[in-house]
Formats: sequence, structure tokens, C-alpha cells
Amino acid sequence: MARTKQSPEFDIVVEGEPYVWRLHRQPGWSSDSAVRHGVAIAARHKEAQREVVMEFPAGPEPRYGAPLLKPAHIATALVAKAIASAIAAGWDPHSRGKTITIVVDSTGG
Repeated sequence: MARTKQSPEFDIVVEGEPYVWRLHRQPGWSSDSAVRHGVAIAARHKEAQREVVMEFPAGPEPRYGAPLLKPAHIATALVAKAIASAIAAGWDPHSRGKTITIVVDSTGG
């Protein structure tokens, strides 16, 4: 059976509710502006299944040979603010359905 290569999940509490989040996608840069994308973080309620993917804008292109982004480099306050923004935008973590994608700004708002 094939193993899935999924990032480890991290616990976080937002507005008194337990959530887990993981790094869903690394940022990508290209000379074509349509191909550039920022980091994406996936989150779900600890006791529910419905995920939200929060996409951040692409930041400045790193220097040649820079290491990949690790989840430890992402501030938990940024993740908490992005989850709160997803809830404010209409994501209901206890509902059923497909994963939804929400675009947030660089501050998570």
C-alpha cells in the first residue's frame, strides 16, 4: 500500500476550541506571475473532519539555496488568526462537505 507523504499536524487552540493544522503546500516562485503561489496551511477541528485550506500570498523570492519552509518557521499567532478569519468567512468546521479554500492576506486576516 502506498504511503501518503503528509506533513505532521500541530495542535492549536483558537477561541477556546481545539484545532490541528499542517503545512499543506510550500510557496512556489516562477517568472510567470500566474504560477507564483504562497504557502498554504490546512486546518480542521480536532473532533471534526472538514478541512479548510488557507492560502497566503507569495512573499519575496528566497535566495538561491535557501532551505525549504518548515512548520516551525510559521508563527502560531498567524495560524490562529487565519483560522479565525476562515470561521468569520463562513467555514463551519463541524459541517460536512468538501474542503474549502480561503485566501487570506500575509497577516492571516
